[in-house]
Amino acid sequence: MALVNEHFLKLPNNYLFADIAKKVNAFKAMNPKKEVISLGIGDVTQPLCPAVVEALHRATDEMATQTGFRGYGPEQGYDFLREAILKNDFLPRGIHLDINEVFINDGAKSDTGNIQELVRWDNSIAVGDPIYPVYIDSNVMIGRAGVVENGRWSNVIYMPCTAENNFVPQIPDRRVDIIYLCYPNNPTGTVISKEELRKWVNYALKNDALIFYDAAYEAYIQDESIPHSIYEIRGARKCAIEFHSYSKTAGFTGVRCGYTIVPKDVTASTLTGERIALNPLWNRRQCTKFNGTSYLSQRAAEAIYTAEGKKQVKQTIDYYMHNAHYMKRSLLDLGLRVYGGEHAPYLWVKTPDGMTSWRFFEQMLYDAQVVCTPGVGFGPSGEGYIRLTAFGQHESTERALERIKKWL
Repeated sequence: MALVNEHFLKLPNNYLFADIAKKVNAFKAMNPKKEVISLGIGDVTQPLCPAVVEALHRATDEMATQTGFRGYGPEQGYDFLREAILKNDFLPRGIHLDINEVFINDGAKSDTGNIQELVRWDNSIAVGDPIYPVYIDSNVMIGRAGVVENGRWSNVIYMPCTAENNFVPQIPDRRVDIIYLCYPNNPTGTVISKEELRKWVNYALKNDALIFYDAAYEAYIQDESIPHSIYEIRGARKCAIEFHSYSKTAGFTGVRCGYTIVPKDVTASTLTGERIALNPLWNRRQCTKFNGTSYLSQRAAEAIYTAEGKKQVKQTIDYYMHNAHYMKRSLLDLGLRVYGGEHAPYLWVKTPDGMTSWRFFEQMLYDAQVVCTPGVGFGPSGEGYIRLTAFGQHESTERALERIKKWL
């Protein structure tokens, strides 16, 4: 008899965004003449920039010839993209990495979910709260998270990120094996200073812990004093693995491409105390379970780093940040408490009058026909908040804010 992995049965029946889609679709079915505007799910709306489109066409033409055709590519990614990443994303910030520390993927979601395969199931984990759901759910699947008790996983250490602590989690008062950090943060849209990030690196080095650092939104940072990479902090190469994505940076949610940095200095221990480098383990894992990101996607990503590509991508980011600034200003004018929206395309909004996240979601949907994301879906500390995204088009974003204004 084949036995199921019962850890999967501990997961909620639906992924957060599937629940939202179900409720929105039900509303649309009952109200077919009403236009619904989504400020909820973080998908992009602007088309790929011209430099990327041209690169995709060139790569497609190559693949149509005998000499230019490519089959399986290297699981780690093509060198042309890995070198572009090193030259453009890290060297300007004084970060020196080896090309074999860069692993191209099909988007950060895959690797942030899969990276926990490298460590034993009984490691302790700490997460910021609220948090991107994939971090916890992937640990639930392997049996590391325990069971749900009053909305919390029993083996997960929650580090509240609240207005009181400026949405920067406090260093744990106990030893933790693995720490998940995400900055600029999803869902709160807030950032972390170098001084605060240095505290985490020092903690990890002192306590022999690993940091999984999600930097998927670093391109939205507007202040250069804010770190774009954890490797800007001395010692991080020994304790941190970092994830990057082109999904929100360059509209690659449908193209699928990103990368993970696994420094050769990062190690973990066996039960007998032997230190094992994680870089070759991740390489082995990828060679076994991943056939590499498509050639077309990697050529498209390479084009982001050209002079034209950089200019065009910045224009797209500016487009979304214009939305974010407009949204924040409008919501503040309504008397709401709003966070984020300055260095990230997310706004974290306190619900008025102690209203629950899902109740506010439902009222906004039914009364204003605008979709948000209930904050509690990101963790216990998200209750009483909603997340809004700035990825819409200018016109629909303005209409949504006008509806919210009339409703409130």
